[in-house]
Amino acid sequence: MTIPFEDSRRLTGANLYFPVPGAVLETAPGILVDNAAVERWRAEVERLCRELGWSEIETAARLRDGAGSLAITASIDQLFTATEVNEYALERALLPFSHREREEWFLAPAYPAIWDEELALQTLRLAAAGERRSDLVALIDEAHRRDLPTLLDDIELTLGEGAGARTWPLDALPSPAAVEWKPLHAIPVALVTGSNGKTTTTRLVAAISERAGRRTAFSSTDGVVIGGELVASGDYSGPAGARAALRDVRSETAILETARGGILRRGLAVERVQAAIVTNISADHFGEYGVHDLDDLADAKLVVAHALVAEGTLVLNADDDMLVRRAAGLKCRIAWFALDADHPLLIEHRARGGATCGVHAGQLVLHADGIDRALGRITDMPLSANGAAKYNIANLTGAALLAHVLGIEDAVIAQVCAQFGASNNDNPGRLMRWHFGTTTVIVDYAHNPEGLRGLLDVARAISPQGRLALVLGQAGNREDTDIRGLAAVAARHHPDLVVLKELASHARGRAPGEVVALLHDGLIRNGIAENSIVVCDSEIGAARAALAWARTGDLLVLPIHDKQGRKECVMLLDGLEQAQWRPGKPFPSLL
Repeated sequence: MTIPFEDSRRLTGANLYFPVPGAVLETAPGILVDNAAVERWRAEVERLCRELGWSEIETAARLRDGAGSLAITASIDQLFTATEVNEYALERALLPFSHREREEWFLAPAYPAIWDEELALQTLRLAAAGERRSDLVALIDEAHRRDLPTLLDDIELTLGEGAGARTWPLDALPSPAAVEWKPLHAIPVALVTGSNGKTTTTRLVAAISERAGRRTAFSSTDGVVIGGELVASGDYSGPAGARAALRDVRSETAILETARGGILRRGLAVERVQAAIVTNISADHFGEYGVHDLDDLADAKLVVAHALVAEGTLVLNADDDMLVRRAAGLKCRIAWFALDADHPLLIEHRARGGATCGVHAGQLVLHADGIDRALGRITDMPLSANGAAKYNIANLTGAALLAHVLGIEDAVIAQVCAQFGASNNDNPGRLMRWHFGTTTVIVDYAHNPEGLRGLLDVARAISPQGRLALVLGQAGNREDTDIRGLAAVAARHHPDLVVLKELASHARGRAPGEVVALLHDGLIRNGIAENSIVVCDSEIGAARAALAWARTGDLLVLPIHDKQGRKECVMLLDGLEQAQWRPGKPFPSLL
């Protein structure tokens, strides 16, 4: 028989389904789930929870075209057992076995027996008893009674945050009476999520916080940084990054990039924050973890609202129609930003006493407490690329508003906005620029159609003349149509050369050459000539191919996604700049 789910996992924090921990499964392809099946599943879950003595359990189901995501809440010390309860309930709802069918069913050791209810209940009771941690629950309950946040993973528990935190191994937990509670406290924390602009916004707000004199921890796709020191390298935009930032006792404020994947796989790592921002919602990562369209994606991003304290603020983009529509159903305090400070929603929000940020008469203007605060000319802010980078102007407005919500003074916000982005080191991998005579090279992270469209628009505004070379690649965990869609965006900008790159580190289940073939097909379908397309097996190889092709006055746009690839590319470009290389000349021998 076929196991009817393809993924089953714990949700250790606020998630797409509940503001509390639980478990969720995704049904397997070919298994049809309708409303009647969901009701049978729900009845089974409720019955099993009564048998286990679990009270106040909630269930949630999201169905689409016969597929489903089914979730249940559970105590933090019963999450593994909750996954088995969830799986067993689905099997019981979908697969009523006869005696003959039992012999065909493959069962892992200690897995609840689908054909024998009493044996299954015995297995589940033993699992629940083995997992139960009354000492852990008692500590967390006492922390919450004292209004303290906690951080938990499979090996450690932390009470408090940053400079007010203390961490214990799970196998050496103290009793509540043995904890020295007085030094423990929370620190100001902000979550940054959205489809594009997360890392730039995180870095900018962290820079503002540092300038304000706060030792700031931030986590992002590049790593974890504490007070300007990189303490962990890699993609830390999920729960592990948040915990690393908040467990460091040097941290006085934390800005945490919060990616979709971590929210969907495990939920939020943090229990409460003072502020959060959703930069925008655009098509990306469809087909994973029950996210199939923009509505699903918006639901996932807006999970950050669950973590806001009662007086916390959610910062939203008024230029994003999806966020505007969804705001009506939110119960938290909202602050709005937009490119235009006179956006109708911002005007209305200010009239009700709300905080906003946008551009008015060329100035970045933050409005709060009934007062307009001019933060400087937008074209003087390096991140805006002389006003051409509209998406970075959006990042500036959102970041300024988020920094204000965190209590940072206007003058400090203005100072950092006036400087951030002047050096390629300020925002690695995002709109980094080199000039070799009249030839411009731009390195960026643009990883989805909306991001690539914005990057190419900015690139042409910076360098409107000359031929265009574009490096193009994509991670394998996108649907075929999305990969071809990225190629279509590239083709609409009429590149003279497209260098397709193989991203082996981002294959994510795709065979070698499969993504490149989809991109190639998308380019040809959209009018790019075969002789304008070349293929390279690495990102540095793709960058070298574009540079070797370049001539005076050309524009090279290099979206680089792998961290090692970016390191190699930046080293190459810095070396060429130092050697005063010019297009059409051989590369210096050491490069």
